[in-house]
Amino acid sequence: MTPPDALRTAAGRATLRRSLDLLRSFPQEQADPDAFYSGLARDTVTLVGDLWADSGDRPADPAAGRLAGLTVLDVGGGPGYFSEAYAAEGAHYVSVEPDVGEMAAAGIAQTGSVRGSGMALPIRDDAVDVCISSNVAEHVPEPWTMAEEMLRVTRPGGLVVVSYTLWYGPFGGHEMGLTHYLGGERARRMYERRHGHPPKNVYGESLFEVGCAEGLRWARATPNGELLAAFPRYHPRWAWWLVRAPLIREVLVSNLVLVMRAR
Repeated sequence: MTPPDALRTAAGRATLRRSLDLLRSFPQEQADPDAFYSGLARDTVTLVGDLWADSGDRPADPAAGRLAGLTVLDVGGGPGYFSEAYAAEGAHYVSVEPDVGEMAAAGIAQTGSVRGSGMALPIRDDAVDVCISSNVAEHVPEPWTMAEEMLRVTRPGGLVVVSYTLWYGPFGGHEMGLTHYLGGERARRMYERRHGHPPKNVYGESLFEVGCAEGLRWARATPNGELLAAFPRYHPRWAWWLVRAPLIREVLVSNLVLVMRAR
């Protein structure tokens, strides 16, 4: 789906230089998680700010940040790398994370973190202005149940952003590399033989196959939200057409962003 003119800010920021910078940062995820996730947090918050601005909404006090006064719920927010980036844009940030160990992994002190499942969010209906999950859908067994929960907790007119890694893309296997093209179970066994321990993301337990077409089907069919845009998160603007190309999009899109307006 080519983004409408209403998403021109987000599209304009999707340059080749940004794509290359992000690509160079990916190998740092486990070697230097502070550097990797801090950079990803800044990029994510910038994207959310662009999408919010392009949706036609403006903060009451722009000097306080592009998300000033908004409540942002981050599903699968992890150990807190994103909290400071959202606070810098004036947002009231709340994260939901099921794993206590993951919440404390970076030693970051943060308030507003809630332990819970993305597939049954411990949040009341219509409670937040923006709800986002960044690279989470591939880690839950029922990603569209989670996406519906995200719509439920977002007020009518608010934004829901679901960004996830496609299984058949080059990063679908995460730390297992390209061996996932040989099958998830086989890739896991190969990783264990090579490293002497299981991968962080275990196929069938904390890593699942999720594709581009199924995300688009859900986004177009759900009665609880309107699909505003779908595009490859890490690609330059001129490559966004890939989302419209069946089959090849499953391999080349890599990470799909679904932008929804809650009803």
